[in-house]
Amino acid sequence: APWDSLCSPARASLASPVLCLADMAGPIVQMTRHNQAREPVPYVTLSQHEKCEEAAYEERWYPAGKWACVTKGEPMYEQSISMSFMKLMRYICKDNSVGCYLGMTVPVLNEIHLTKEGTELEREVITAYYLPGEFQQNPPVPMDPEIHITERAPLRVITRVFYGMTTEETILREISLFWELLGSTDTVLREAYIVAAYENPSIPQRRNEIWFICRT
Repeated sequence: APWDSLCSPARASLASPVLCLADMAGPIVQMTRHNQAREPVPYVTLSQHEKCEEAAYEERWYPAGKWACVTKGEPMYEQSISMSFMKLMRYICKDNSVGCYLGMTVPVLNEIHLTKEGTELEREVITAYYLPGEFQQNPPVPMDPEIHITERAPLRVITRVFYGMTTEETILREISLFWELLGSTDTVLREAYIVAAYENPSIPQRRNEIWFICRT
């Protein structure tokens, strides 16, 4: 199966994360074609807001749940998420205590922090994969010591869609555009944000969301 060869540690160590991700595009497309559903992370829509008759943003509530998380601090944001995504894919494929494919959930979350000046991203990014429903009570143990299973508290967010690559530049631009749209509000955090990814990082025109985190 393509997943097995793809996710083997030997194969992964031979190629750069970017090459591996390009290799992964095929199997991911194939998986989608075979209607192997990607399970959505459960949430409740609290409100939807339109501007000029277009969906501008929506407010959602995500219940508490268990996530597999990797923290990376590479020089570039895309490097961090690519490396973390590869580690999580190997865990999802078979590098776990049950030794089988766990199933894909979407979105994969990338938690980012802004520097005090708000002009650039802190290097460390936490990439998180939601455990499918059947594994929520008893998550398979990762073979990779860099992957941690974490129980995340309920989350209330305001989200907005954007498409394309997620470089530091595009993320800062999206945050700035979203602030313009919302106007001044102190109901959301200013130092921490989430970039939600709905497709694997090798797809250039991928669908993403920027999440503003509501204060508890």
